[in-house]
Amino acid sequence: MSDNSLLSPRNPWFSGPVGITVALLAGTALGGFVLLPYAQPDLKLAGVWDAICSAAGVPKAPSSATPVQPDGKLTKVVVTSTLPSAADPEAVGRGATLAQQCAICHGPTGVSRADSPNLAGQYAPVVYKQLADFKAGVRVNATMTPFAVDLSERDMADLAAYYAYLPRLPGYHPASDTPAPRIVINGAPLRNVAPCGSCHGVLDNKTGSPWLEGQPAAYVKSQLQAFASGARRNDISQQMRNIARRMTPEEIDQAAEWYASQPSTTNHTQ
Repeated sequence: MSDNSLLSPRNPWFSGPVGITVALLAGTALGGFVLLPYAQPDLKLAGVWDAICSAAGVPKAPSSATPVQPDGKLTKVVVTSTLPSAADPEAVGRGATLAQQCAICHGPTGVSRADSPNLAGQYAPVVYKQLADFKAGVRVNATMTPFAVDLSERDMADLAAYYAYLPRLPGYHPASDTPAPRIVINGAPLRNVAPCGSCHGVLDNKTGSPWLEGQPAAYVKSQLQAFASGARRNDISQQMRNIARRMTPEEIDQAAEWYASQPSTTNHTQ
């Protein structure tokens, strides 16, 4: 028997397996690209082609010409190295006067005793950005929003300069058998979570990322939870929301407690 006769459609030993293989491929494609998408209760499909595109990972075309609007205000602050930084004595002095209104929550020297963030020594761009976001309604707080709404650009810049000028409250992590939390030092690479220290570190700080050493644990934890739930959304490009959503509750607690470790009386150094 020749090779041609072996591969002939008339040969049942050839046509049978080929037919079964084709049928299996067709059934698999039908199930994976059509039936499974329709089985998703929260997936709205316009037709079979829409289901195939959805299963293949192809973005669906918008159903109308109306652009999709964001469900919240977006920050208008562009985080660059040109944001307000340490300024002249006049700005610091004026900021000190304005900061008297802030003392009840943030302390007379920028160190809170009420689980509000410590602002002493905080990077000026951080303070400026948060005030600007409170003023614009991008970040909302019952106490901060009414205060920030009446601030001018100069007010925000001077407040930022004043708090950046104050001595910083460092965190103190006593030597022990317990190492620094993995989420702070290494992150969680398999979940695409960068280590906290890569942005909030002492030596490698990204512009706009706050200094976290010595911040109250309750505050750090509440902000991570707010980012994770979407209640807070003034992070540019959603970087904090994407990270917080992938962190476990235990990792959030560990990061908050680590950064909140208060300095001892014999190790309070700048």
